[in-house]
Amino acid sequence: MNDASKPTNGELQPSSTPGTAPDAGRAVLVGVLGGIISAAGYLVYQRLPDEQKDRLHRQVRGLLESRINELRNNFNL
Repeated sequence: MNDASKPTNGELQPSSTPGTAPDAGRAVLVGVLGGIISAAGYLVYQRLPDEQKDRLHRQVRGLLESRINELRNNFNL
């Protein structure tokens, strides 16, 4: 009757759950895919002409401003 969370030789042993290994693998996979997608997006962005970059900046600023205003209204700031 050895509990996995009881200390053995002064050290705590992590309890092993059957569902943690696939979740950790999925988390790593999602992180790697996110990194690849963001790197590809950055490469595409770098190749855009200056006019399109400026337009993209304006669109992002407008979206952020509207979202911030929405949050301020929700929290009455």
